[in-house]
Amino acid sequence: MADTAPPSKSRDLDKLLLRPGNLVGPTFDPGVQLRDDLQEYARVLVVGAGGLGCELLKDLALSGFKNLEVIDMDRIEVTNLNRQFLFRLEDVGKPKAEVAAKRVMERISGVNIVPHFCRIEDKDIGFYNDFNIIALGLDSIEARSYINAVACSFLEYDADDNPREETMKPMVDGGTEGFKGHARVIVPGVTPCFECTIWLFPPQVKFPLCTLAETPRNAAHCIEYAHLIKWDEVHSGKAFDPDNPDHMKWVYDEAVKRAELFGIPGVTYSLTQGVVKNIIPAIASTNAIISAACTLETLKIASGCSKTLSNYLTYNGVEGLHTKVTEFVKDKDCLVCGPGVLIELDTTVTLKKFTDMLGEHPKLLMTKASITYHGKNLYMQAPPVLEEMTRSNLELSLYDLMDKIPKGILHATSTIDKDNRKSSGLRKLRVVFKGVDGVVDMDMAGGA
Repeated sequence: MADTAPPSKSRDLDKLLLRPGNLVGPTFDPGVQLRDDLQEYARVLVVGAGGLGCELLKDLALSGFKNLEVIDMDRIEVTNLNRQFLFRLEDVGKPKAEVAAKRVMERISGVNIVPHFCRIEDKDIGFYNDFNIIALGLDSIEARSYINAVACSFLEYDADDNPREETMKPMVDGGTEGFKGHARVIVPGVTPCFECTIWLFPPQVKFPLCTLAETPRNAAHCIEYAHLIKWDEVHSGKAFDPDNPDHMKWVYDEAVKRAELFGIPGVTYSLTQGVVKNIIPAIASTNAIISAACTLETLKIASGCSKTLSNYLTYNGVEGLHTKVTEFVKDKDCLVCGPGVLIELDTTVTLKKFTDMLGEHPKLLMTKASITYHGKNLYMQAPPVLEEMTRSNLELSLYDLMDKIPKGILHATSTIDKDNRKSSGLRKLRVVFKGVDGVVDMDMAGGA
């Protein structure tokens, strides 16, 4: 019998947390203690403070989560104001994470939100391990893949290759595009991870260069001409920075000239940003609906008050309203959420030789990798101060650096070249040293 409690500010939340039910999780223990523990101990990281991220912060704070953190590298732009409701005109130019955290804390008493104005890759892996749940409000496939790989890197398997529950780092991922959206639950080792279902995301639209250079037919062609062709002609060797307002303004001005030359209407600054940065169109109502679904799943995971989504919800509001839940199956051979890529080595292999092998490995293709072992940096490519501090390890044997154990888990972070597309990635590597303490030759053909 659930214990009684004085009414709280959130009457509806108490109905979920203070009463038993028929659809609850196996560990659900209703009562005041559960509600208090949720507020005091549950730590949630929100990745992204844009349209969906703003909604997530607000919804999570209203759902009893008091210890939140948010990370985002972007600054507020005028075009954000129509849907990212936490921002005002006077906030333009300020970091999204800092302003979003401040606004939610102003409106909801008792909640503590720590903002991080930086790239997700700037945080070490240990930072992400401090959270119970990670909620994603991103509009980038690359960013999702990176966070997915980080969360899956914490997963450990027992001797029978069964995932250990205490090492699982749950994620709740949301995404919107116009009147469509999705919400999904990712429990590494149990449900399919992001990489298992990467095929769900259609390839980005690419324009033939001959069309851009000779026969542009719409505003997007003019913008991409200025971005991909004209920029390199005028700024030889200078990289284009999509987050630099001066660079974006230059592309816009050149696109306008191109459009006028061919009599093509429709080139605007906001469209230029959308084409160059591949910004997905967003609608406030869709963000609110998907955020509500993601927040509910986060609450389910943290409290066990109901069984979680199994495991991918799609929403379509183009004509009427349609929702559907699809249960996708985990890829048992996934390189990210699986036990890890098995690599067999001699005890004499140096760390430098090992990093070179990662670039040649057909499943990995990792160039300029940074290597960590049990949270210790064996070698870091960046920043320069860490590279200099760990450079001497390159000539040491990996066997010695791993404390002369017969086998262990390493984490490698680097640029991954896949399908002619480079992106940041993290991989879990199961290293086995031949001939140590009874480890037999596993015939891995040089780490294949």
